[in-house]
Amino acid sequence: MITNRITIFAAAAGFLGMAGLAPAKEKGESGMGEYTKGNQLFESKQYEQAVAEFAKAIEANGKQPAFYENRGFAYIALEKGTEAAADFSKAIELAPKDERAYLGRAQASLLQKDYGQALADASKALELKPDNAIAYKFRGFAEIGLSQWDKAVTDFTTATQKNPDDPQNYDRRAWANRNLKNYDAAVADYTILIEKNPTDTESLVRRGATYTSMTQYEKAIADYQAALKLKSDDYDTVQRLQYVQAALAAKNAPPPTATPTPIPEKPGLITPLNIGIAIAVLIIIAIIWRLVTRGKIEEPSGRIR
Repeated sequence: MITNRITIFAAAAGFLGMAGLAPAKEKGESGMGEYTKGNQLFESKQYEQAVAEFAKAIEANGKQPAFYENRGFAYIALEKGTEAAADFSKAIELAPKDERAYLGRAQASLLQKDYGQALADASKALELKPDNAIAYKFRGFAEIGLSQWDKAVTDFTTATQKNPDDPQNYDRRAWANRNLKNYDAAVADYTILIEKNPTDTESLVRRGATYTSMTQYEKAIADYQAALKLKSDDYDTVQRLQYVQAALAAKNAPPPTATPTPIPEKPGLITPLNIGIAIAVLIIIAIIWRLVTRGKIEEPSGRIR
């Protein structure tokens, strides 16, 4: 069975590339030089150094929400969810109408598996900006974490409509549908991903697992074999292939021929035991007869025979 892996943007640039780095309000105010340098370091994926520059900007001007937001994104890139959540909370305190801060905290909460908080923040971001595809996506992640499969399917469907080029939307919608046993819908999403990227081994394996759940073993075998052509050293896929091949062989095997249960023969009347019983009965009858006849009195003579 393939485990559920909620994919968070390990490098926060994936999110920022769509949402944009949080802008500062006034370019001439204190901390802007450090802030600008922090953004440059972030874009070059030097996240530790970016955190340090954003910290300098915050020290120079602690009233600028963008400084906290972008340091929060750098913390997310470093997978430091607790620190990121604290920075986004401060940004929300300073700018409660900025949906980016709520999305940032939702992302930090997902890293910490705090799905309730992530759900609340993504919903708040949608309240502020109803057309935000990333907000639907993050809320869908949270709903999967909470096993709210129907809601997740709905949110990822909306996210897909708003951003059809994001493969995660199809992948996570497929996962939610698999948990709802909507296998045909899951297969459809994996097929879209494979058509977009024929070398997507994960989608091939996941579609193969879905076919296995549908007992369509021939199709599962084809997907596992295609995945192994692309990644021959994937031991898990080898095991899945062997399992499905065995399941198919068992499915196609002829039914076993029933071996009739032997019926025990009824014993005949003439057996040693019956003969012995008969002899014993005859002897007893003879003895009784003898005793009776010997004790019989003949009335004419008065003698006992």
